[in-house]
Amino acid sequence: MGLLRGLMGHATEIDIDKIQAEFEPLLAEGEEIEVAFKMIRDMLIFTNTRLILVDKEGITGKRQEFLSIPYRSIVRFSKQSKGILDLDAELRLWIFGQDDPIVKNFSKSENINGVYKTLSQALITQATSQ
Repeated sequence: MGLLRGLMGHATEIDIDKIQAEFEPLLAEGEEIEVAFKMIRDMLIFTNTRLILVDKEGITGKRQEFLSIPYRSIVRFSKQSKGILDLDAELRLWIFGQDDPIVKNFSKSENINGVYKTLSQALITQATSQ
């Protein structure tokens, strides 16, 4: 199902088959979901061309924001924690043309190292295919 999907295997990864129909209307022709992660209510969806950040807003979570970030627009990213194995951490994404990073917080039960590794692979794959 794609290069990125094979990198994972952690509890926070979402089964792609379960969300494929839900996100089909957002995908461009030829675009495929490769890996998806759930963070409490929010999601990070890695496709073969972009990262989609899903932010569920409000108490009920019925209102959702879908932020689409083409991999080529990610200038840099970082993981901030007390150490490689620290489980409370945040991921920062700097997008071309924006001064402030997008920040996503991860709790102890969430797999920031898996997300970081997946993001690294996605950007390397994008860079080598250009």
